[in-house]
Amino acid sequence: MSGSHSVANSIPFLDLVTPHVELEQELTEVFQKTLRTAGFIGGPMVEDFEKAFAAFCDVRSSVAVSSGTDALRFALMASGVKPGDVVVTVPHTFIATTEAISQAGALPEFVDIDEQTYNMDPAKLAEYLEKQCTVNDAGALMSRRSGRPVSAVVPVHLYGQMADMDPILELAERYHLLVIEDACQAHGAEYFSRKHNRWMKAGSMGRAAAFSFYPGKNLGACGEAGAATTNDPGIAKTMKMLRDHGQATKYYHDVEGYNGRLDSIQAGLLRVKLAHLAKWNAQRRERAAEYKQLLKSVNGAVVPPCEPSWSRAVYHLYVVRTADREGLMDHLKKAGIGSGIHYPIPLHLQKAYVSMNYGLGDFPVTEKAATEIVSLPMFPTLTAGQQARVVEEILNFTSMTARKQVENEPVILGAANRRA
Repeated sequence: MSGSHSVANSIPFLDLVTPHVELEQELTEVFQKTLRTAGFIGGPMVEDFEKAFAAFCDVRSSVAVSSGTDALRFALMASGVKPGDVVVTVPHTFIATTEAISQAGALPEFVDIDEQTYNMDPAKLAEYLEKQCTVNDAGALMSRRSGRPVSAVVPVHLYGQMADMDPILELAERYHLLVIEDACQAHGAEYFSRKHNRWMKAGSMGRAAAFSFYPGKNLGACGEAGAATTNDPGIAKTMKMLRDHGQATKYYHDVEGYNGRLDSIQAGLLRVKLAHLAKWNAQRRERAAEYKQLLKSVNGAVVPPCEPSWSRAVYHLYVVRTADREGLMDHLKKAGIGSGIHYPIPLHLQKAYVSMNYGLGDFPVTEKAATEIVSLPMFPTLTAGQQARVVEEILNFTSMTARKQVENEPVILGAANRRA
C-alpha cells in the first residue's frame, strides 16, 4: 500500500484550489468592481467586510489590517500595552505571536501549555503570576525574571480551538492584566463560558483579538490580510489610526502610526468567502469526527486531538501525536499523502530568541509535544474516502513498526522506511 501513487491518487495537505474555482465568478466580480471604481485602499469594500466580520464574531467592531501580525500588534498597542512591558504567552505557537509583542515594544515571557489542548494552561499561568512575579511599592505586578511590569496575557487559540478562557480571564482580572486573544487560527471557534452560561465566539472575550486571513486559514484571503476585533470603541478608533500612519483625518496625524491598511480587493474577496465560512467550518468538524472514529483502529499508536466539552473547535489543523513522527511522515509522503508539523521548534528554543535566556527543560509539555505532533490533511472538501486511505496508511505504518519491535529490531526514526 505504501508504494508510489499517481498524482490523481495523492492526497494534499491542503486544497486551496477547489474553493476558489467554485467561487471564481463572484471573486472575479470583486476584482472587476475594484478596477472600475479605482478604490484600491480602504473605502466601502473594506468597511463592508469589517461590519460583516464583526457580526460573525459577535463583537461591536472589527478593524481590517494588512496581516494577522499587524492585527495583534495594533490590538496590543491600542489596548494599552506600553514599551518595556511584559506580555505573557505560550512558546507553542507561530513566531508572529511574539513578533507582535516585541514590535509593540514589549517583552514576551512564556508559560507552558495544556498537554491535551496544546493551548495555554491556566494552572501554569496562575503559577507564573503567583511565583514568578512580585508586586512593587506602586502596586504594579513585576516579573522577577526581567524586572519589568507585566501588563497583558495573550492566549493563543491554536489549531482552531479556543484556550480555556474563563480561568484565564479570572486571573487577568485579579492581577489587573489585559487579555488580547490571538485568534489567528480560530475564525468561528466557540467556547462555553461557565461564567456567562453561554457559547462565546473567538475574538469576543478579551479586550481585543487578532485574526489572520493568510490564504491557508479557514477564512483566507488571496494574499496577506488580517483583522482585529474589539467591543471597545476607543480601541477600535486607535487601531484605525495605527494602521493608517496615525491619521485621524487625512494629513492630520494624532500619533505616529504604521502602514497596515488592507487592500479593498482582499476585503472584497474575504467578504465573498465569509458567507461560506460557517459551512466550511461545519465540514471541518465533520471531517474531524470522521478522523476520530477511523483512528480508533490504530489502538493509541496515534493520538487524535482532544476537544473538551466547553469547546467547539473549527479544526484549522488536525494535529495528532505519535512516538515516531519522522517515520510516519516519511511513510505518508511515499504514499502520496501530505502532512506537516505545527510547530517543530518551540519559540523559547528558537535561535531568534537566544537572548531571552530560556533553555531546554523550561517548558517540558511544549517540548515533548513539539517532537510528537503531526498535522494530517484537513480541508472542507476532504472526502471520507481520502480520510480512510490516510488512516489505512497510518495503520500500515504502525503495524509495521510493531512487527519490527516484536522482532527486536531497533526502530530508529524513519529508518524502517529508509531501508525499504
